[in-house]
Amino acid sequence: MSAEAKTASSSEALARRIASVALDKKARDVVVLDMRDVVSYTDFLVIATGNTERQTHAIEDAVYQDLKHSDEGEGRIPQRVEGRSEGRWILMDYLDAVVHIFTPDARAYYRLEQLWGEAPARSVV
Repeated sequence: MSAEAKTASSSEALARRIASVALDKKARDVVVLDMRDVVSYTDFLVIATGNTERQTHAIEDAVYQDLKHSDEGEGRIPQRVEGRSEGRWILMDYLDAVVHIFTPDARAYYRLEQLWGEAPARSVV
């Protein structure tokens, strides 16, 4: 397997892991968008909805803890996290995958799926 193919499969595995953790925390409408042919700054976007700001914080914390402490996560921490203080839209940048955790109103307002409509969606399970 080439280094490029290995990186692509590991970034997809990362996105799927993030989606799985979000689903375990009862996130709704979890979507993984393949951005490899669309943008140069990330391979995948993971978009999820929490019912409340408290739930978006719980999803963010679960993703953070899982990737930091699991064998598969290899001690990964995000390069940056934004929106944690308010909780309506939390962004976690893992470079190969960028996570967006929204409240329902914020997700409806920003409509990232429509913005990146040309990006193929991947199955999350």
